[in-house]
Amino acid sequence: MNTNYETITLAGGCFWCLEAVYDEVKGVISVDSGYSNGNVANPTYKAVCTGLTGHAEVVKIVYDPAVISTRDILNVFFAIHDPTTLNRQGADVGTQYRSGIYYHTPEQKEIAENLIKELTAQKIFDNPIVTEVDAIKDFYIAEDYHQEYYVNNKFQPYCMAVISPKVNKFRKHYLELLKKQPA
Repeated sequence: MNTNYETITLAGGCFWCLEAVYDEVKGVISVDSGYSNGNVANPTYKAVCTGLTGHAEVVKIVYDPAVISTRDILNVFFAIHDPTTLNRQGADVGTQYRSGIYYHTPEQKEIAENLIKELTAQKIFDNPIVTEVDAIKDFYIAEDYHQEYYVNNKFQPYCMAVISPKVNKFRKHYLELLKKQPA
């Protein structure tokens, strides 16, 4: 693997939503759905859903900073989820659905904190941003059926009602960041 790639881990509600969007972002090499920053080793989806493991549903994103900046990765993040709701995204409620940026480098931490300050000063959101910015503590890859969930289940009701609108919003507002440009 290219040693110039960077990794950042993001929590913004259901990991299926984040994965579906970041799979389409140019410069993103890989996206893995999983669980991070909890207090139990090797958690299962069922355990994480109880809220008792302390883990967030996350995506681990490997990207090429020569193609896409950390700031652009985070701009997309703030555009595709609500960073102002504590432990919830829409109907998904619980600590596993919290908003979080789990940085892998001090530079990522600084970029995240500065962007949150800028978004707050610009009053982009009606309510305060509650996204936690914390060092990555752990990452456990989710079960196989969670990987590429949207790609494999586009006509499932949750995908059609929740994920498709987020993917379409990203495509509409970030055309320049799409891997595949529309014809």
